[in-house]
Parts: sequence; C-alpha cells; structure tokens
Amino acid sequence: MSKIAVLGGGSWGTGFATVLADAGNDVVIWSHRQEQVDQINAGCNERYLPGHQLPDAISATADPREAVDGAWATVLAIPSQSLRDNLSRWGDVLDGQVVVSLMKGVELGTTKRMSEVISEAGGVPTDRIVVVSGPNLAREIVQRQPAATVVACADAAVADRFAAACATRYFRPYTSPDIVGAEVGGAVKNVIALAVGMAEGLGMGDNTKSSIITRGLAEITRLGVALGADARTFAGLAGVGDLIATCMSPLSRNHSFGVRLGQGMSVEDIQAEQQQTAEGVKSCASILALAQHHDVEVPITEQVNACVHEGKSPEEVVHDLLARARKPETD
Repeated sequence: MSKIAVLGGGSWGTGFATVLADAGNDVVIWSHRQEQVDQINAGCNERYLPGHQLPDAISATADPREAVDGAWATVLAIPSQSLRDNLSRWGDVLDGQVVVSLMKGVELGTTKRMSEVISEAGGVPTDRIVVVSGPNLAREIVQRQPAATVVACADAAVADRFAAACATRYFRPYTSPDIVGAEVGGAVKNVIALAVGMAEGLGMGDNTKSSIITRGLAEITRLGVALGADARTFAGLAGVGDLIATCMSPLSRNHSFGVRLGQGMSVEDIQAEQQQTAEGVKSCASILALAQHHDVEVPITEQVNACVHEGKSPEEVVHDLLARARKPETD
C-alpha cells in the first residue's frame, strides 16, 4: 500500500480518508484533538460521522510530521480561513509532496484561493497542487453511495495519479486542468446555498430555490471566467453538480445554516448550535471583495453578505433581489 496523509479530521476529511482507504491506500489522519485521535484509532469518529465504522487502513496522530512522514500525497481538509496559520505552524512538512486541497473558500483579507495560499504560505509548486471538488456530501460517501468528483491539477500526470489513488467502485474521479474553475465553483456555491436555505426557511418553494440556484450558477460562472477559469467547468461536477448537492441537501451545512437564518435565528446562535464550519458564512465577505476587485456583479453574494455580516433580514434580501432592474438573462 502507498501512504497518504489527511490533515484534518472533520466530516469530509474523514469521509475522503475512507475513500482513500477503500482504494487501497494506507491513510493517516492528523487532528489536533487527542480525543479525536483516540477515537479514530479505535475505528470511529463520533463527533463528525457518528455510527460510521472506519476502515482498518485508517489511523490517526496528533503530530503532523508523523502523519506526513513517508506519504507521497498530503490531503488538506481543514477550515479554509485557518489554512495559512496551520501552514505556518507546520513549517516544511509538505516539502516534496503532492498537496491535495479539499477546502472550499476564499481567504479573508487577501481574497486568495486555497491553492494560492498553499503555494504562497506552504512553498508548494503549483504543478504539485491538486484540487478535489464535486457533489461529495460526506455522510453519503461513507455509506458508499455512488458519487463522482473532479481532480484538478495543472500537471495532467499528477491529476491522473491522484485520481487513480481515490477511485473506488462507488467513487468516480474525473481529471481537469482547471484549478481556478474547481475552486471558484466550490467556494461560491456555499454562498448560494446559504441563500437557498434562507428561502426555504422563509417557507418558499421549489420555484424560488430553483431560480436562486440558476442565477447563482450565472454568478459563479461570471466570476470564474473573469479569474481565468474555463466556462465549461461550471457545467460539470465541480460547478452545477456541487451547487445542486450543496443547495438542496439537508446534509449540507451551508444549506442548513441558511434555513435557520430564514427561520429567524441569529448567526451567533446558529454557530453555537451547528458546531461545524459553514464555509460560506465567512467566505461570502472575501468572495464579494474578490468580485468587486475584478468588477464582477454578484448580487446574491452581496445580499448574503449583508444578511450574515450587516444585520439585513432574509425578507429584505429576497425583496432587494427581486427589485433589481430587469435585464436580458444572458447579460
């Protein structure tokens, strides 16, 4: 077996570790919580995936160097806004490896995508950075329900090698050279899911939610193309595929967060109740700043940011989106 490290023991980190183990790899998960390390070594991760028995090929450690030692690839599965701090603490542990990002966000302050942070703060060459993105809800993955994803890398050989390392009878990876498209799709769909969740929390139906998803996809595509992405990426798994899963599933943390906002809960109360990271809550501000820097119109992101960070009500968000000036759909 070849060794792959997974730095981060949350739901998707553990879920993807399950895929890697099922594909025949020896997987070591790093977590900074010793209690979680002990659980994983006992064959479970009850905080994030209760009731799921982990494969025997998965172990855990609280030492990042021990996790990475001897691994040909390291998967990063931590909250996006903590990436830079973790890279600075880990030092040169990623030296010489393929580095795989499961993270879906844009860094606050710098508006950098996660691959850019990995390259800048981790000193990793861009041709060794891989992005995995698609409709991959962790609870369905660990139940071995069929799913597909995109493995994006500037180096086609590296993408092919990692795709082979995570291919199983239930998990089908496709390769792509479009890292920018995969990352923009993965980050912005979380914000659109917050909007869809708010509509649901307000009691609105499928017409409303479908309209938000469709216009959200237009928003994602505009921003992605402005950043150099291939527009075709957004018609695929890392675009519309991931968008549908995140916007419609009760397993989606961003969707669930939005539902609670629509029901009248405060951001602080939802965060205390939900306990897991809803990436769109923080990233909506950095995505909006990124869009404004490139002069890209992102009205849904703008309204979600106003609701989450400026106290605007979900009812006002819906009203203001509908009150926008009419225009051709393809503008």
